[in-house]
Amino acid sequence: MTRGFLDVMAAWDGESVVTAFDSATGAWVFVALHDTRLGPAAGGTRMASYRAPVDGLIDAMRLAEGMTWKWAGVGIRFGGGKAVIAVPKGLGDEARSGLVDRYAAHLVSLRGAFQTGVDLGTTPVDMARIGAISGHAVGLIDGKPGDPGPYTARGVLAGTRAALEHRFGEANFHDRSVLIQGLGGVGFPLAGLLAEAGATLYLTDLSEEAAERAQTRFGGVVIPADEIWDVDVDVYAPCAVGATLNRDTIPRLRCRIVAGSANNQLLSETDAERLRERGILYAPDYVINAGGAVAFAAIHEGERDETRLRARVDEIGSSLREMFEEAAAAGESPLHAARRRAERFLKDPDALAAGNGHGGPSARRPQRREVMRCGGGK
Repeated sequence: MTRGFLDVMAAWDGESVVTAFDSATGAWVFVALHDTRLGPAAGGTRMASYRAPVDGLIDAMRLAEGMTWKWAGVGIRFGGGKAVIAVPKGLGDEARSGLVDRYAAHLVSLRGAFQTGVDLGTTPVDMARIGAISGHAVGLIDGKPGDPGPYTARGVLAGTRAALEHRFGEANFHDRSVLIQGLGGVGFPLAGLLAEAGATLYLTDLSEEAAERAQTRFGGVVIPADEIWDVDVDVYAPCAVGATLNRDTIPRLRCRIVAGSANNQLLSETDAERLRERGILYAPDYVINAGGAVAFAAIHEGERDETRLRARVDEIGSSLREMFEEAAAAGESPLHAARRRAERFLKDPDALAAGNGHGGPSARRPQRREVMRCGGGK
């Protein structure tokens, strides 16, 4: 364990980090549990290559905190957690398969403290495998994998409608343009929903092939990744990596609304104020991108009716309307309204469910940090 790992964990305000090293592949596994006041932690498992293992740890911690606000922001009783599997570049399929199995075995050792689902770099098939071994994967129906992407896209659509209504007075996509950055598991189905709703699409992805595939399917204009800041649109929908909204990019934005599925879109919370000062309406990412989490939480509880699942996801639009109105009345960014809503739910879930939540920030429970190093069997 390097001193860098210890320094990062000591500075974190979360509850615990479980760390494992897989000796067969050289991968590091980080399961970060940020806040479990509402229940066992739940969040996706991300598999990616990082410059250094400590960067994977930082990513897990950052994403786990985001899940705390996501669950609380939409009123669901899960705690905030996230897992990152930091893999070496060029990992082969056979090695990857064994790594997934050993990761599932690590989840067994947590005894239900962490429930997981799909994230960048993992697939519904991975979750079926993890669920079969550990019993701790969400979004499975009779052991078969589900895909959260279409539900997340539906939530983004509902949230964007709410933003259009607040910004322009009508929730109508006709004569409105949307720039989608990232055309993967969420951006691609979102493009389809927006095209069906009548929006004009601008499509960009680091993979030109992905952008062209979406264009062939749904129409629109493909924009080179390095030219997106020059496109004048009504809505910018970041659906790929985080931190695309920062002190350098915000002055260059040519949009009226930011509404997308990417996690941690703001490099820092002060960037929310920069957007407000420019007159750009920001839909807080952990609310608008919660559709997959909402649907899979409902599936985990036994809901199977597709109509009811979609109705739950569509409630994201209603929640955002309330946040936009509250923020406008206070002359502040919707991020602050979203954070207050989440904090009220963390403090008193029953009060918020009853519609009278007026709580402020609540004190965090005593911190608990644990580090577990496990060699993965060869």
